[in-house]
Amino acid sequence: MMDLYIGDDGMKTATFGAGCFWGVELAFSQQEGVVETAVGYSGGQAPNPTYEMVCGGQTGHAEVVEVKYDPSIIAYEQLLALFWSVHDPTTLNRQGPDVGTQYRSIIMAHNEEQAELARASRKAMDQSGRFSNKIVTEIVPASEFYRAEEYHQKYLEKKGLRNCH
Repeated sequence: MMDLYIGDDGMKTATFGAGCFWGVELAFSQQEGVVETAVGYSGGQAPNPTYEMVCGGQTGHAEVVEVKYDPSIIAYEQLLALFWSVHDPTTLNRQGPDVGTQYRSIIMAHNEEQAELARASRKAMDQSGRFSNKIVTEIVPASEFYRAEEYHQKYLEKKGLRNCH
């Protein structure tokens, strides 16, 4: 499992997929302690995928948000809490009107500590009664992150929108 999630500047990295990456990016970018977000593709087998390739469902990649954060301001557990609040983790390969494996609920752990925290968080959420169905969120080791095309970065912010739908 990768442990390159601590940058030279002391910032850490977290990666989440929760449906269409535009709204997820906006939610994370507004958190105090998050210093940078980027949308992209990860978790599949095709190198250097494009949006069209990912939407075609042949790459295996999910739409994800890479979050760089300052752990002295915001904890990984707080990022997990936000992750659970911005989507329905009980729907397999679907968020709202978006359907396909690229929209799956996924946490990509950059080290064993993140994986353990994510598993504990998923278990607590499943037992909380907050969701009427079982959580289907995958927790997997982080893999290569491919930054999405520039027009996808900060998309909602650029358009002056607050959500995707």
